[in-house]
Amino acid sequence: MKVTSIDVYKVKVNAKDTGNCVSKLPWVPIVVRINTDEGIFGYGEAGVCYGNGGQAAVGMIMDLAPLLIGKDPMNNEAIWETLFRDTFWGQGGGTIVSAAMSALDIALWDIRGKALGVPVYQLLGGKTNDDLRTYASQIQFDWGPVTTPLTEPKQYAEAALKAVAEGYDCVKVDPLAFNTRGEWAEWKTEGWLTHDKFSLAVDRLTAVREAIGPSVDIIVEMHCFSDTISAIQLGREFEKLGCMMFEEPVTPLNPALTREVKNNVRIPIASGERIYTRYGYRPFFEMRALDMIQPDLGTAGGFTEGKKICDMAYMYDISVQCHVCGSPIATAAALQMEAVIPNFQIHEFHASALLDFNIRSCKYNYMPVNGKFKVPDLPGIGQELSEEALACSERISFGR
Repeated sequence: MKVTSIDVYKVKVNAKDTGNCVSKLPWVPIVVRINTDEGIFGYGEAGVCYGNGGQAAVGMIMDLAPLLIGKDPMNNEAIWETLFRDTFWGQGGGTIVSAAMSALDIALWDIRGKALGVPVYQLLGGKTNDDLRTYASQIQFDWGPVTTPLTEPKQYAEAALKAVAEGYDCVKVDPLAFNTRGEWAEWKTEGWLTHDKFSLAVDRLTAVREAIGPSVDIIVEMHCFSDTISAIQLGREFEKLGCMMFEEPVTPLNPALTREVKNNVRIPIASGERIYTRYGYRPFFEMRALDMIQPDLGTAGGFTEGKKICDMAYMYDISVQCHVCGSPIATAAALQMEAVIPNFQIHEFHASALLDFNIRSCKYNYMPVNGKFKVPDLPGIGQELSEEALACSERISFGR
């Protein structure tokens, strides 16, 4: 079997309203399809569907595509090494290079699973975990088929209760990203926080805790909008609310900052969606700066690299929750990995996964039931773009 062509899709469906309330962070999943001479094809996704980077990922995938044409897609390890070592920039890493490599790698594993007639988790070692505990992620956008920026503590409590009513026993919330006008990241949150910002963040999180009670876990998400000063200031107050994790309290660009927060806040620390490959994770492991890592298979290096990262984390007693914020292809890939690893902690189910346009972009609509996910048993990753998405999305091809 040989790779004959590669397609990249800027995914969209017929939707007047994307349902994404963060207007300055466009939602455009970047999905790759690798085609072979035996008619078997595989799908992968670059983990940059939001923010500013999707177009660059498309270009990077097209830059790498010639290196795969004519190759045996079953030789995914050799192909990964080629992309990493023979492209010059691969060893420099970075979001876009890693995202392109990741999308291609996931698609190669999808082909492998389809060719052998088994789900990817069987190829990675088989199931260690069956029903995957799942949390409702980013409830500051509300929880349901329409997103909206929440501002009042009462709204945060109501969103959390909606998720709990559906069976989730853990929710994640960013209590500081939206200002009082519902604007995303439009106020200063570094340094010692002024009373109005500090009290609003605490009041929002307190409202969530009081609404859902002590038996439901809370993950506090900061999106790196805080720094060591404000993260420690907030974290010490959040300790009183019995939070499960404190996510991305500081930039991952300097692992020593994460360690400083960990040493000063008695909440387990999580990060990883902007950390790439084993090389990026290594200093966090060696410093023991993290309690849970959150690698995105769409940026961390795909299955080939992602499994190595998770295995390294296991040596340091660090648990894993794959970061998932993309199309249902990203969800399917994460589920395959999380089914295998013994240090799996919890699965992320993002608020965007409830939006109609996102659901319709793919063939299958996998949803958690009572806060738990079943892993797809179809060959490969168990997900493909829908006919509607294939018809509506912009496609760029190489090798056709």
